[in-house]
Amino acid sequence: MSDPARVGVPSSPVVSGSSVSGSSVSGSSVSGSSGSLGGGGAELSLGESLSAVTRDISTLMQQEVALAKAEVRQSASRAGQSVGMFAGAGVAAFLFVLFLSIALWWAIGDRTGLGWAALIVAFIWAVVGVVLGLVAKKQLERINGLEQTSDTLAKVPNALKGQEERNR
Repeated sequence: MSDPARVGVPSSPVVSGSSVSGSSVSGSSVSGSSGSLGGGGAELSLGESLSAVTRDISTLMQQEVALAKAEVRQSASRAGQSVGMFAGAGVAAFLFVLFLSIALWWAIGDRTGLGWAALIVAFIWAVVGVVLGLVAKKQLERINGLEQTSDTLAKVPNALKGQEERNR
């Protein structure tokens, strides 16, 4: 049941025998699951226990941040490689369309002349461009933006003030 991302992180202690009455704490000793925290058999004071817990939480947070940085680096590297491959695919697709257009120009040019064939191929590409432009415009009009994020961010100030009922 060990987590490889948390190797070397001490396990959290189990608080035993502490009860709160009013503003004082009675029985303020902390013992781990196998006896006591220090390993020396002596029980730790509340201050030492809180210090140990704080140190453990700090270590855990540092390890989590280091893990997140490593994951971001790895993801960015893979994303960069993928973008490069997409760029290569785009260049290949462009060259395919270019040579296909030249072949179409020459095929039509055998019957109509190269000048008219060039105009016909250009007109075909103009129609394709207009259709793609209109489809893209229609898709852009359907984008709503970040509605949920904007709504949630607008509620943060009231939540921080403890006035969540104003968010409803």
